[in-house]
Amino acid sequence: MKKAIISGVGPVEGLGAQLCIRFASKGLHVLVAGRTQTKLDAVVNVIKDNGGSAEAVVADSTSEADTKALFDLAGSDLDLAIYNTGNNTPGRIADMSAEYFENSWRVCCFGGFLFGRETVNRFAGNGGTLLFTGASASLRGRENFGAFNSSKGALRNLAQAMAKEYGRDGVHVGHIVVDGPIGGEKIKTHFPEYAEKLGDQGMISIDGIVDGYEYLYNQPQRAWSFEIDVRTSVEKW
Repeated sequence: MKKAIISGVGPVEGLGAQLCIRFASKGLHVLVAGRTQTKLDAVVNVIKDNGGSAEAVVADSTSEADTKALFDLAGSDLDLAIYNTGNNTPGRIADMSAEYFENSWRVCCFGGFLFGRETVNRFAGNGGTLLFTGASASLRGRENFGAFNSSKGALRNLAQAMAKEYGRDGVHVGHIVVDGPIGGEKIKTHFPEYAEKLGDQGMISIDGIVDGYEYLYNQPQRAWSFEIDVRTSVEKW
């Protein structure tokens, strides 16, 4: 049975969880990876209730040991790996501690390096798909988001380098730019007034984002895309 590893999984109504649910529905055994056991278990239960196959794995994306252990569980059957782990680290550069800036880079970029390296090593000539979640911050600098912009931009450059380095080995590396607020549990729970102001039309559909990942996963080798971007019709870009 082909396997998928999806890192950065949180609540059921979040992007990471919905990626797990979608690819499990396509017949992959999904390793559901994140920091919180209860959240991971909830996602696995949804998958199993729908007849899919999955297991929860608590892992720190910035830990080399945790990342290697996660990939050991997949073995040689790994076919899809998605690095959805990230953080949002606003703040002015002058007010920012070195630790704060470094942590943004470690989660977004260094963790992506560990994840990407293990992925290509486990594919070992068999090919497969490696996808990274990006943001509008991947493409441009913005005031008050210097740490986030720089770390997301670094992740995109890493992904592009890997796409060029391992494409000839049958590894399809892709980067998805999620440009705008996602209409999931996080924004509705933590920023309810903002979510209400935006309305459904102002928040990106999670199902629509997941469609993009599935599209990249299904592309034939003679017609690969490196990057797609997803936003609402009203997003200013």
